[in-house]
Amino acid sequence: QVQLQESGPGLVKPSQTLSLTCTVSGGSITTNYYYWSWIRQPPGKGLEWIGYMAYSGGTYYSPSLKSRTSISRDTSKNQFTLQLSSVTPEDTAVYYCAQNIAVRFDSWGQGTRVTVSS
Repeated sequence: QVQLQESGPGLVKPSQTLSLTCTVSGGSITTNYYYWSWIRQPPGKGLEWIGYMAYSGGTYYSPSLKSRTSISRDTSKNQFTLQLSSVTPEDTAVYYCAQNIAVRFDSWGQGTRVTVSS
């Protein structure tokens, strides 16, 4: 069973870059056909998919967030990282990392709350 754990600061100032890391255990982020996603849920709203890092190292981002999003990985640490630039209070949310194949999400992290505020 793959386990995922998000880590990063809980408070980010407006205009700064939000950076979160997901540490994966029980499986490799380079395993064929798995994708590693970031998803968020703003207060009182539904889930919003942000983007993924594929097993191959390729990335794909939500069109609405693409201009501000970057996902990278460190295969030696079995981690992948989200960077979201120029944040505003509207980026306040619980951020999750997850393992998926297409639209089937097999494993999720517990989520980490990020507040954007001065």
